[in-house]
Amino acid sequence: MRTTIPIFTFIFLCCMALVSCAQSDKKHKSKMDKETASTALDESNVDTANTEIATFGTGCFWCTEAVMESLDGVKKVVSGYSGGHDPNPSYKAVCTGTTGHAECVEVTYDPKVISYAELLEAFFRSHDPTTLNRQGNDVGTQYRSVIFYHTDDQKQLAETAKAELDKSGAYANPIVTEITKSQKFYPAEDYHQNYFANNPEQGYCAFVIAPKLDKFKKVFKDKLRKQI
Repeated sequence: MRTTIPIFTFIFLCCMALVSCAQSDKKHKSKMDKETASTALDESNVDTANTEIATFGTGCFWCTEAVMESLDGVKKVVSGYSGGHDPNPSYKAVCTGTTGHAECVEVTYDPKVISYAELLEAFFRSHDPTTLNRQGNDVGTQYRSVIFYHTDDQKQLAETAKAELDKSGAYANPIVTEITKSQKFYPAEDYHQNYFANNPEQGYCAFVIAPKLDKFKKVFKDKLRKQI
């Protein structure tokens, strides 16, 4: 009997780790502890002068936002939807996979501090760009790997990075990342913004995002912003 409790606890933790982004969409009481507070950007008075915009989708936008917010030179990150045909997308509609939109983030960054090439490196290293319309247990076109370029320079850099990674054999399978011209970006509902920082104990955040972010920070430790 003594061994049944650890076994059931282990099974429970495994089930929590398999929860998908959409399945975890519930009302959560915001709770920001000292550790996760350092991942949240103060976007109340962002000076956007001399900044540029980048837009990426790496699956669930809660993950993408947490990763991009950790980088020095990133001024603002907004979770939202792009690349679809619905003129008024909502989270519920996008999760059906029928609107054509991808969950993505709009990143406002200072190119004097962090380059677009460095953002691309973070993009490719923070998810699996070889799985079509899927990241882990998040399945559907809304979770596709995508780069929405805003300028010809961004397009060229993205295409070059993708080609060089494929050629290098960095991944066992071909990269399927979509590279397409930026379309209208629709900010997601307010409760999705700074989701990881505001909901550190929520199942998906604790068992999926937190380990991914920890791993990312070890690789990009020289490019992280100072903790607040």
